[in-house]
Amino acid sequence: MSTADSNPEATRHTFPSAGEEATSGSSGPTGRHDHVRDIAEVAAVEVITTSAVHLMSAAAVKCGLAEGTDAETYKDLDEARKLITALAGFITAAAPEIGSQHAGPLRDGLRSLQLAFREASIIPDAPGQGPGEKFTGPVN
Repeated sequence: MSTADSNPEATRHTFPSAGEEATSGSSGPTGRHDHVRDIAEVAAVEVITTSAVHLMSAAAVKCGLAEGTDAETYKDLDEARKLITALAGFITAAAPEIGSQHAGPLRDGLRSLQLAFREASIIPDAPGQGPGEKFTGPVN
């Protein structure tokens, strides 16, 4: 019978280190990427902030803020609205757990995305009706 106590590999999960992509590095002799840490070693605040940054990056691209001349081809405001709303709920829920030192910059990034969405939108949302504003309040 295999349990977590008798088989540590059964419960091992991995998470990329800060600044690394999950696909970077080469596989080591155990078949795992050399640049991947055991998720048990990653602080919760790092998992939360990394997840928020991924949502922010995706939302920025969907708002048409990608670098390059083809940024407009990636613009999709319907998708951006979903990502920004999810990000707003995530940051609002996580803020008390991660503290203002980490939540402040995330809130600033969220606000920037909300303003970029408003600017990119042909038909503006009513105050308080923009993406994520049910969590953050109206953004001007």
